[in-house]
Amino acid sequence: MAEGSNFQSLKDGSDADFEFTCTPCTRYHSRLNATQQHKLLDKSDAKQGVVISRIKCLFHPDREIEMYCLKHDMVYCLLCIATEHRSCEGVNKIEDVSKQCVTQAEIQSLLDGTQTVQDKMKSLTVKQKQNVTAIEKEKEAIEVKLDDTVTKLIEHIRKSKRETAKCLNDKYSTSKEELVSAISVSSRTAEDLKQTEKQLHTIDSLDLEQQFVRMKLMKKTVQGANTLITEGEAEVTKFINFTVNKELTDIITKTNSIGEVHVTTGIVGEQKLKQREYKIKSTKEINVKLSYDKWECCISDICRLSDDTILLTDYYNNKVKRLNSNDSVENVYDFHARTTGICSVSNSEVAVKLNNNKIQLFSVGSSLSKGKTIDIKNGGQFGLTMCCGDLWSSALNGVNVYSTTFDLVISTVKDQNGKSIFKSSVQHMAVTTDTVIVTDSSDGAVCLNKHGVVIREMRDSRLKYTRGVCVADDGTVFLCGYQSQNIVMFDRDGKCLGELMGKDSGLYTPVSMCFDGRRYRLIVGQSDRSILFVIEFDC
Repeated sequence: MAEGSNFQSLKDGSDADFEFTCTPCTRYHSRLNATQQHKLLDKSDAKQGVVISRIKCLFHPDREIEMYCLKHDMVYCLLCIATEHRSCEGVNKIEDVSKQCVTQAEIQSLLDGTQTVQDKMKSLTVKQKQNVTAIEKEKEAIEVKLDDTVTKLIEHIRKSKRETAKCLNDKYSTSKEELVSAISVSSRTAEDLKQTEKQLHTIDSLDLEQQFVRMKLMKKTVQGANTLITEGEAEVTKFINFTVNKELTDIITKTNSIGEVHVTTGIVGEQKLKQREYKIKSTKEINVKLSYDKWECCISDICRLSDDTILLTDYYNNKVKRLNSNDSVENVYDFHARTTGICSVSNSEVAVKLNNNKIQLFSVGSSLSKGKTIDIKNGGQFGLTMCCGDLWSSALNGVNVYSTTFDLVISTVKDQNGKSIFKSSVQHMAVTTDTVIVTDSSDGAVCLNKHGVVIREMRDSRLKYTRGVCVADDGTVFLCGYQSQNIVMFDRDGKCLGELMGKDSGLYTPVSMCFDGRRYRLIVGQSDRSILFVIEFDC
């Protein structure tokens, strides 16, 4: 074997230094599978300094990228050229076309493009997740309508009901699987873009050839992401609709289905649920005070998960309480601080806001399992929600928005003209699509887009000290007045629809609300009273 040398060691290579390769070494390397792809260097190669490992082919990971195809403006290995690009013009070796160093302007341009496409990819992923949530709500609304129809018919149609429900679930599952698959692709592409961004910051450490190769590969990643975004934005959105068979009551014995379930498509935001007319069927009260609670309950916030789980924050007793299907408290988690807000982060995770300037994340299963703790500002203020992947938290006179990495990204107090956005201290908030409705201690609420810019206001003189807010599936907004002890409704465009309940209806200092679309009811939390006020609507 070769021996004796003062040459530099090869990076990530053998511990020994070699001056040249001898015939036995060459043969030995060729015989072993593990070393067949090793490139043996001669003395002149070694003298040039540290050798940086070459980038491997995307399609043939065991081969190095050595060629450039001008026609496709991409780099490939020799096998790619031989099989896919043999007829292309402008095929050259990398060393023949990488004479110029990658400029800083080119790096910065790609870096800017990468950041832009990352933002677009994030928005696309959020939009796709919202679509999943939307069809889940549509499915729930259809099931309610389906059940109500069944109760009005004779026993003969129960078999038809089961068949229709099966059709609904099949089409819902298929649609959701397609959307989840699209989200997965978007998420993986987003991770690739993060890696591209990191590589751009270190590209100066590569030699000219490798800079050229790396830039081409990174451009391909960004181009692929742009293509995915273009296709995702142009792709129509799925909807699940249900049409009742109007002739059903006349031909019960001749029909085999209660209605039709079908998935429709359209551009996001193009199709909206028809505005409902809310008529109160009945009201009831639910006592949520436990025997060992020290104080009367103050239900500061209410959260409903996609599986119909209802979670309550009990401010005075420092607790989160979970209701079961019979509206009884079945699970409790104790804190060492006041609980000021709660919201859903995902299908199985919630965030709880505390007045010690912390947000505690929980996984929701048979019990609450504590996760990460986040430091925030103004934790003593009521109000917490999730919008477009960011956590929105009420501050004293504004709103603080925290990113997925829990950094403060927006602090909204004044508008572009320097005028205060809110009339008084900020209270609760609720999400509708990609906007957030925020109440203040005045006569209504302000609607902000995901960047914290005011879109519209929802105000009515009948509201005094507005606190709770929630949004129904059709976009109807409910606001409750703490001092006026009433609930006022607004449509999705901010038009006041009138009072749902007045001062003499039985409400007592309402502070929080939650719309339960599954059971078609409104749950209202009250201050200094251990009673949930539940309003049930006619379907």
